[in-house]
Amino acid sequence: MNKLEAFGYIVAQAARGEISFPTSVNAVLRLQRALDDPDCPLDETIRLVLAEPQLAARTVALANSAAFGGSGGPPVTNVRAAVTRIGYRRLQALVASLVVRQFGARINDPGLRAKAEQLWQHTTHVAALAASMARHVTGVNVDTALFAGIIHEMGGFYLLSRADEFPGLLDDDPEKWGELCEDVVGLEVLKKLAVPEPVAEAVGELRRSWVSMPPSTLLDTLLLANHFAPIPSPLGTAPAPLPEHGESALDFVLDEEMLDTIRAEALETCAALGGPSLV
Repeated sequence: MNKLEAFGYIVAQAARGEISFPTSVNAVLRLQRALDDPDCPLDETIRLVLAEPQLAARTVALANSAAFGGSGGPPVTNVRAAVTRIGYRRLQALVASLVVRQFGARINDPGLRAKAEQLWQHTTHVAALAASMARHVTGVNVDTALFAGIIHEMGGFYLLSRADEFPGLLDDDPEKWGELCEDVVGLEVLKKLAVPEPVAEAVGELRRSWVSMPPSTLLDTLLLANHFAPIPSPLGTAPAPLPEHGESALDFVLDEEMLDTIRAEALETCAALGGPSLV
């Protein structure tokens, strides 16, 4: 099967809803479904979080970060206090990050594994920057921005998780078939994960959109976060650059002092999300 046939096969599977999740992801999805229930008891949420040690550690770390209320008081030292501080919406972003990690964890080929590690680094930086951009620049919901940043490369992670089956699938791709495949597959994965439509739409438009001025939407937030992320996607699927009016137009809403603040805040959030490694 050549590369084009392989992409076609994966897209056809996705279009039929045949998304292959690792067993570990299915376990995490049970927690996601519980969090989607507004009546889910706090004790049940805590039990589910404690069942995933990695998630438990990240929940406490996020609760102690300055960006999410951890400065100026005693540190949080347990999951109950952490969940109470950050709330269910931020916990959902951490659950999404665990899903992304589980996709990356099943990749065996060393070259693909390296790409997955870089894509994870890119993802955490974008998510952290999106949260800070939302807080300081665009005014969109910070928790939604964090969540959208975490899942914005879900299609790429899914392709990487399938690439072991198709040698050469993600080699140089001058005709950009991979981008088209990632777009289609990414949206189907987001459907399978029951990602809210406004978030899925913003993610789906990333590659075809420009930042509006002044930036004020979730899509603008993700575009800015991608632009300022210090680590690019290894799949060569970056969103469009800043708009025709140029980077100088951002000076009216994002000066160097503000950008320094955003970057410093984002670095701390990035570390709380799990740092540079998938494992």
